[in-house]
Amino acid sequence: MNRIKSLVCVGVAAIMAAPQLGLGASHREAPITALDTKADITDFYAFVSYDDPTKVTFLLDVDPLLEPGNGPTYFPFDDNVLYAIRIDNNNDARSAISFQFRFQTEIRAPEVFTAFVGAGDGINAPANSPTGVAPGTPIVPPAITALDGNGSQGLNLRQRYTVTMVKNGVSTQLTNETGQPLFAVPTNVGPRTMPDYPALAAQGIYSLGNGIRVFAGTVDDPFYIDLGAAFDSLNFRMAAGGGVLTAAQDADDNTNTAPDFLSGYNVNTIAIEVPIAMLTRTGTLLKATDPAATIGAWGTTSRPRITVRRAPLPAESSGNWSQVQRMGNALINELIIGVGHKDYWSLSEPKDDAQFASFDLDPLLARVFNAVYGIAVPNPPRMDLLPLVVYAPPIAAPGTPQGPIADLLRLNTGVGPTPKAQRKRLGLLAGDPAGYPNGRRVSDDVTDISARAVAGILAGSAFNYRIGDGVNTNDVPYQETFPYAAWAQSGRNRRHIDPGEAGCTQNAGPACPIN
Repeated sequence: MNRIKSLVCVGVAAIMAAPQLGLGASHREAPITALDTKADITDFYAFVSYDDPTKVTFLLDVDPLLEPGNGPTYFPFDDNVLYAIRIDNNNDARSAISFQFRFQTEIRAPEVFTAFVGAGDGINAPANSPTGVAPGTPIVPPAITALDGNGSQGLNLRQRYTVTMVKNGVSTQLTNETGQPLFAVPTNVGPRTMPDYPALAAQGIYSLGNGIRVFAGTVDDPFYIDLGAAFDSLNFRMAAGGGVLTAAQDADDNTNTAPDFLSGYNVNTIAIEVPIAMLTRTGTLLKATDPAATIGAWGTTSRPRITVRRAPLPAESSGNWSQVQRMGNALINELIIGVGHKDYWSLSEPKDDAQFASFDLDPLLARVFNAVYGIAVPNPPRMDLLPLVVYAPPIAAPGTPQGPIADLLRLNTGVGPTPKAQRKRLGLLAGDPAGYPNGRRVSDDVTDISARAVAGILAGSAFNYRIGDGVNTNDVPYQETFPYAAWAQSGRNRRHIDPGEAGCTQNAGPACPIN
């Protein structure tokens, strides 16, 4: 413990300038969320919409490592969690605008043993039906083809949700333009129960007026990483360079040379697309050179302060909301904050992040890279990382107020989206101005980008190492339109691409290496 302390104890002035940065999202963060997975934020995204540069899309992913076939009740959002997307638009690391989501679960057929059921046009009791149910009686409802009305009979567990915008302290409930409820999209059970899942999922995209769209439901987990190798003390596979990619491997954004640990897994996502003019402090679209163009964003989950267990009656919750988890940049909590401080970090607010700065001025992870790979890393204090935790170039325009040290995902809303053909997984490091750490798109390789930043690439070409895990793309293609994540993988037909198995890249190509 004294050794760890010695690595991070520095002068007060230096601590106040310390940055925070991580590798990606491991999906198991602080102890508090390892025990409360429904409130666990796995990833947070914010980017200018690919098909409409006047809007920003936010994604808040929660509830990690959802095995698609893990029924019978699958993966509802938690009715007792307040999910929120928060935006700072005046450089003080405080929430000027938030979008808050609450869910309400209904069980429509309490006697049925599974959350979702259906087949074809329905299945009736046969001629040899056991006593008590006459032949011809409906047994299995029609396949699920709708979230409401005809075609939704098999949706036993169904969730409605509300969206509330809080701006300048004023709360406004945002509602479906049609006047109908907002329904969360269920997981993809399989082709018998949900024969056209993409069409079913698309019904969960709602317009809320004023150019706002929303989606909530289970999707393919868009994050990709060789997670097992990363947490085996950076034991990356030799076929993928052993943690330092070859030039050819690094240049190929479409090929994996290591297994994607999250292949075949789903996650719950809340996505909202909002006009930029509703987000900036000027209430207008701005050029990238304007100091007001850059916003900071983060996601939070909160629970009521009091929960009373009343068995055999349901639990009852009350009291004010208490934050459980937060996320701005990826993997701050997992790989930068010490284990004994992770829960406190999760409960704290970004505006108070200077208290954690000593973990980041001399990142222990950089010293691990130095020890494992033998590479030189910059000497502390690591001022090269400062642009990642304040409002500063190359993300924010020159002259933008820096604000306090804070873990916010900063996005310059004046930088338009990069067309798919020119998009780079390494974002800003590869000359793609619309990529991480200028916001974060679903396809950005935050693992490799952040590892290189920690190793010192922002300090100059002397620290330009091709650190990477060999996973350069997702196991299924992303969508190019809202909500951008791929639809949920099938519970019946999903595939995890494991070490030693063929099809390392989106079910194609050679086997994934083991060593």
